[in-house]
Amino acid sequence: MTLNFSKRTAWDLRETAWARELGRIRASGAKLFDLTASNPTHCGFRYEPAAVLSPLVSPRALGYSPDPRGSIAARQAVCRYYAAHDVETDPANLLLTTGSSEAYSFLFRLLADPGDEILIAQPGYPLFDFLAQLDDVHLAPYELFYDPGWDHAWQIDFDGLRRRLRASEAAARRPRAILVVHPNNPTGHLTPKAERENLQELCREHGLALIVDEVFLDYGFGAPAESFAADRHDVLTFVLSGVSKIAALPQMKVAWIAAFGPGPAREEALARLEVIADTFLSVNAAADGALPAWLDGRHALQRQIRERTARNLAALDAMLQPKPNAPAEAGAVTRLHLQAGWYAVLHVPAILPDEENALALLTGHGVAVHPGSFFGFPQPGRLVVSLLAPEEEFTGGISRLLEYFS
Repeated sequence: MTLNFSKRTAWDLRETAWARELGRIRASGAKLFDLTASNPTHCGFRYEPAAVLSPLVSPRALGYSPDPRGSIAARQAVCRYYAAHDVETDPANLLLTTGSSEAYSFLFRLLADPGDEILIAQPGYPLFDFLAQLDDVHLAPYELFYDPGWDHAWQIDFDGLRRRLRASEAAARRPRAILVVHPNNPTGHLTPKAERENLQELCREHGLALIVDEVFLDYGFGAPAESFAADRHDVLTFVLSGVSKIAALPQMKVAWIAAFGPGPAREEALARLEVIADTFLSVNAAADGALPAWLDGRHALQRQIRERTARNLAALDAMLQPKPNAPAEAGAVTRLHLQAGWYAVLHVPAILPDEENALALLTGHGVAVHPGSFFGFPQPGRLVVSLLAPEEEFTGGISRLLEYFS
């Protein structure tokens, strides 16, 4: 008898040639310049064990008194975090989750029936494809386009977004929400005020919710980034974040949803989210109890990360600057504009498709970079590098990358 599995998990799980080669190099112990690093706990930052672990040792964690929204103390700590961004929030409008992936899943289930659409910016992080498929919703991409001559080099293609909405509605596919990552991963751009207002107008016009992922909000390269939570909320808006990036603790798996918008819609959404959360009761008592201490202690790790990413970005720009009397091809690699985050996008000669360039860098030069196609860049000649890597490893990898393209 043949066992039948769900169509929603019918993924092609075969490794790409790049992934196979990366696994082989790591297993062999050979020298690797890893410019794909996204896990801060593996990048040599200084963690204070007592500061991270001692908040977990609480007698309160020995009892089981679950609150589907998370304890009031934990939610008040999140409110203090937003207060540091000059935003007033109410703990009653917050709900804790086990990581941002679960937060997305809760919102997809809240807003969409099977087959409904969530509109999402492209390029973007590919995890959303799996989350949407698991929750039986369809992702409809809208384009971000790039022009370094503008004040904000990255722009939402609002004409394309409106066309996408009209086409979805005409085909009865029921768009339910627009999803924004602010700052975007991997482009590192922030959504400016005018675009935030346009998004609110579109959502109001089409009866959509707005979902905003702000996990990289604290890692800007200039003036502090403004949260969507600070906006006037004419439509139902959900702002997501968590300790994975804010406190550089991805292993602790605590995130939250902050709900904003017109009172009746917000209250109805929170009541329904509470039932969803109560069905799973995912956040464990120890992590819930530790959240205030982790958020209060976030500054030391954030400072280390901001200092390293700034140094790596400065080193990258210096290395990309053509030297006097250098051949023309020496300036063939350039960096796209970014404002925040942990990544930089490189514009490289499209001598091969991005995946083949990434594989050639890996096999011939021992440098791991992400091909732009991994993030959905529609045009060739894009590679993505992490700014988290230790500085010597980062500059060594960039040096070899430049040798390859010159």
